[in-house]
Amino acid sequence: MNDLLRVALVQTDIVWEDKERNRERCAQVLERLSGRCDLAVLPEMFTTGFSMRAEELSEPVSGPTVEALVSWARQYRMALAGSFMAREGERCYNRGFIVTPDGEAHYYDKRHLFRMGEEGLHFTAGSRHLVVSYRGWNIALQVCYDLRFPVWCRNVNNEYDLLLVVANWPQSRAYAWRSLLIARAIENAAYVCGVNRTGNDSTAMVYRGDTMAVGVKGEILAEAEPFAEQVVEVVLDLSKVRRFREKFPVWKDADNFSLE
Repeated sequence: MNDLLRVALVQTDIVWEDKERNRERCAQVLERLSGRCDLAVLPEMFTTGFSMRAEELSEPVSGPTVEALVSWARQYRMALAGSFMAREGERCYNRGFIVTPDGEAHYYDKRHLFRMGEEGLHFTAGSRHLVVSYRGWNIALQVCYDLRFPVWCRNVNNEYDLLLVVANWPQSRAYAWRSLLIARAIENAAYVCGVNRTGNDSTAMVYRGDTMAVGVKGEILAEAEPFAEQVVEVVLDLSKVRRFREKFPVWKDADNFSLE
């Protein structure tokens, strides 16, 4: 088994509420990454931006966005992660995804909806964690505001090796974003990759980016330039996680708890 995982963190601007244009732009980036990475991570709501027009813009998992993701994953032989606006019946979800090159799509519905942006008025919260096994790695996915809740992020019994956090996190709270990514890596003895958008949206929000990969000791392994569209490529090593957990097994002293 190869312990190395080549990860591409795609810090990009998002064309406001233009799903077709954003899919086109994404396809161009992924084509350039073909053969260079095993996993590409896109920002939260990568086809729309953080819009609350869920009723008009959401689509089923049989729709064009997931269809495109499955096609790209197969064509470029890489897994893809991010989130989009999904719909099931009358309910809408900020739905995270991990799509693998074999065409399998795994979903995570954002647990913590951003109260200050009235996200809960338009979307339904999820209730289940997602951990996907891929190339020998256990990979967890969470979305933006989830990052603020360490109990939800808790890596119980080393369930995951890599935590992905996809976001539309504004510049005004950039210090919190960076600090929380580092904290989640330290307390969970896992790699953490945070992928945030850049640019502005029509609500006058400004996004700095601060996309980064963090090691198990909280060290920043790679990061994007602020305010720039950029792909950060990083190689993660699973053997380093195993060695650290054996040498410093803090996880054995973690408190037991249950989520209702």
